[in-house]
Amino acid sequence: MRLRFLGIIPNTPVDDSPTIWLDEDTGDLLIQSYRATDAEVEACQEIGSIPGHSTAVPEHETIIRLPATMLKYIPQPEGRDGDAPRA
Repeated sequence: MRLRFLGIIPNTPVDDSPTIWLDEDTGDLLIQSYRATDAEVEACQEIGSIPGHSTAVPEHETIIRLPATMLKYIPQPEGRDGDAPRA
């Protein structure tokens, strides 16, 4: 796995460090961030995604909260004109 560091919240304390990396082999993002609260998970489950799809969060998955300031580190596909929201 070839990971590339993309960014960390500026001025982050040593023990509070949302970070984002890019797997250069797959294009996947690896994100270390704040675990969503129970209330946030419940809100996500209430909204759901597509009809008929389970809203349960499997043991091998989690819901994280990515601070808006981290959006600037998410790479955009080539050809995008920067219309994605930025922090």
